[in-house]
Amino acid sequence: MPPIKLSDAEIAERLTALPHWRHEAGAIRRTYRTFGWKSTLMLVTTIGHLAEAAWHHPELHVTYTGVEVALNTHDADGITALDFALAKKMEEVICWQPNKEDGILPGTPQTPEYVYIRYDT
Repeated sequence: MPPIKLSDAEIAERLTALPHWRHEAGAIRRTYRTFGWKSTLMLVTTIGHLAEAAWHHPELHVTYTGVEVALNTHDADGITALDFALAKKMEEVICWQPNKEDGILPGTPQTPEYVYIRYDT
């Protein structure tokens, strides 16, 4: 049985928990910004790992300083709970900032030669 396609109202409600994501052109989408090609490639690899582990495969648009992710469920011909589950996991992993939690990991230095993801977008 294929997953159940969500209505526009259900999509809008679920997007409130994912403020950087938007509903556009039949998918939920998010653009992650980076500071350069090395960071972009690490980001693509991370997204690829999460998607493959979940057996749910996004469309990616990759540029020098960013990645746009588009999620929908082909079997349902629309957006389902599966898309939101993967989007949530991507946010948890990609936007994790160790220096903002009570731990011993310092996080990436915020100097030009080390910056990684643009967390402000």
